[in-house]
Amino acid sequence: MADWQVVSGGITAPKGFIAAGISAGLKSTAGAKDLALILSQTDAIAAGVFTTSQVRAACVDYCRQRLQAKSSARAILCNAGQANAATGELGWEDAKQCAKLLAQQLNISPDAVLLASTGVIGKRIKMEQLSQGILPLVRAASENGGADAAKAIVTTDLVIKEIALETTIEGRPVRIGGIAKGSGMIAPNMATMLGFITCDAAVSTGLWHEMLKRAVDQSFNQITVDGDTSTNDCVLALANGQSRTTAITEQSQNAQKLEAMLTEVCQYLAKAIARDGEGATCLIEVQVSGAPDDRAASQVAKTIAGSSLVKSAVFGRDPNWGRIAAAAGRAGVKFHQDELNIKLGEMILMRNGQPQEFDRNAASNYLEQAAAGEYLKTDTVLISVNIGVGSGQSTAWGCDLTYKYVEINAEYTT
Repeated sequence: MADWQVVSGGITAPKGFIAAGISAGLKSTAGAKDLALILSQTDAIAAGVFTTSQVRAACVDYCRQRLQAKSSARAILCNAGQANAATGELGWEDAKQCAKLLAQQLNISPDAVLLASTGVIGKRIKMEQLSQGILPLVRAASENGGADAAKAIVTTDLVIKEIALETTIEGRPVRIGGIAKGSGMIAPNMATMLGFITCDAAVSTGLWHEMLKRAVDQSFNQITVDGDTSTNDCVLALANGQSRTTAITEQSQNAQKLEAMLTEVCQYLAKAIARDGEGATCLIEVQVSGAPDDRAASQVAKTIAGSSLVKSAVFGRDPNWGRIAAAAGRAGVKFHQDELNIKLGEMILMRNGQPQEFDRNAASNYLEQAAAGEYLKTDTVLISVNIGVGSGQSTAWGCDLTYKYVEINAEYTT
């Protein structure tokens, strides 16, 4: 049984955090929320994980520089509508100006501000609208502003993505909250998305960064929608110590408990992103076992979850296990094909490398019911693959590939 419970409040559930989301006129849709603020009322230890793309948004380079120079922050400012990526020196100056404008209103140093942007690549931030929105944004910040912040960071998302969990350390409640956005251009190796995490535990800088990196590797780096990564991907995490627990500075039982809860928050948000993939009808969960090690298992799981043929078959309600076997075989992990086992839900499709008789209509119905959210009251298609007798295991998540995905992305800027 999990050593935590779900609580309300999202990003502002941890002590000492407030947030806001307003409409500043950055998006083309009138009245849509498009400017978000997350604010710690005290200095917080800050960590970040960023896109590996060589084409990066100004906010990514800005945050990298800030976190290399200073491992703490007070605020995260996120705009939606313009990615401010591939915008050159002018985009860089816009980013610095965003931090300066917010810092002035909060009476803090610009070095205490982290930035994120999302929207159309090649578009600079609408600085006039953003400048006018900063004061209303700061005034709107409250302990009840988490949901508004979650709404303000989305683009093609159909649902907002937020979660907060609470555990007990030293008899005191400790909370982690998170929000995320992402729906398209989602692939591992820093999946395309924005994620913001708040925590009221006291954690050392190095340990907090290590925890975040491991949590991201087990969550956001295990999801795929379309195999594309973007220019703005980042996860930013703040820990302000306001729970008043003893500082966690090294690996311990308390550290393990906190990291487990952080990983659960990240996995919840990651699965929400995959489930909300552009045009998707269901979440696909790929569980791989029997690999030489966890890394090898992860490689196989991500290859299957990212296969366009597997994703198309799930959308077509076609239990074509051959596509699963083919994806496993090309993942770059050595295994004996006579040890390959494949299950769809509870239905055995292949055992020890041999095809098994199964009810194709029942398998198609399983896919149909999962897409409708009817199978055991979930919208998840479960694919289980065993490739041997090794101890390595991993899980990856994706979604089906639909006609709607093509429609959305064919018309993204037109």
